[in-house]
Amino acid sequence: MGSLKTFAFAGLMAAGLVSGAQAADLLPAPAPLPAPEPVAFGGWYLRGDIGFSNQEVDKLDNVLYDSSVVTIDKAFDAAPFFGVGIGYQLNSWLRFDVTGEYRARANFHGYDVYPGGPGYGPGSDNYSGSKSEWLFLANAYLDLGTWNGLTPFIGAGIGGSYNTIHSFRDENVPNWGSAYAREASKWNFAWALYAGLAYAVTPNFTVELGYRYVNLGDAQSGDIITYTGTNNVYNPMKFKDLTSHDVKLGLRWNLGGTAPNGSYEPIVAKY
Repeated sequence: MGSLKTFAFAGLMAAGLVSGAQAADLLPAPAPLPAPEPVAFGGWYLRGDIGFSNQEVDKLDNVLYDSSVVTIDKAFDAAPFFGVGIGYQLNSWLRFDVTGEYRARANFHGYDVYPGGPGYGPGSDNYSGSKSEWLFLANAYLDLGTWNGLTPFIGAGIGGSYNTIHSFRDENVPNWGSAYAREASKWNFAWALYAGLAYAVTPNFTVELGYRYVNLGDAQSGDIITYTGTNNVYNPMKFKDLTSHDVKLGLRWNLGGTAPNGSYEPIVAKY
């Protein structure tokens, strides 16, 4: 009888151990720790631009001009420009950037006539030369909403333009005269207005097609000297109120991204 009680007690103990082991096996695994919050680098972006200028000059001026001079033609050919910049996207509708660009030489051609006066007869002047600029602007843009990846925008900028007149020539055909001026440069206040469309190719890459009106200030040649190398008065040719209607293609690379906030290793429960 004692042996039966002993076996019964041992059986109960074994059953209890098995039940406990099974219960331990059924315990839920601990919940994984939440993933760390990403750390944003912000809305910084790089940009590059190419385009063509369509430039105009309001008037030509020279100390030897008088009221009888009639300007017939004063025009620039189109010329390419190339620029780079860095900017910051503040939110979904406002961004800023600073840009620098080289505007390649645009050929100039002009023509004027004059009726003559005391000591000189009537004549005409054929002008030629070219102009280039270094343009630096600080810009602000308003993005006007996005539809199917397309975002229209407007903007404005202010800055400075370093304008250079190259290889200026003055040919007075009726009077067999010829004169030239050396290269000369000057800084000017500049401002610009923008309008265009941006298309987000990927979250970090955007293409822009835009129009820009830019006022480049003034420019002037060096002193105009006759072909004999003489000159009686300092008389550079002044280009007053230079403007341009630019068409440009821009590319923007967003530098934003995420980075882990420390290392993460799951804790493994041990039994």
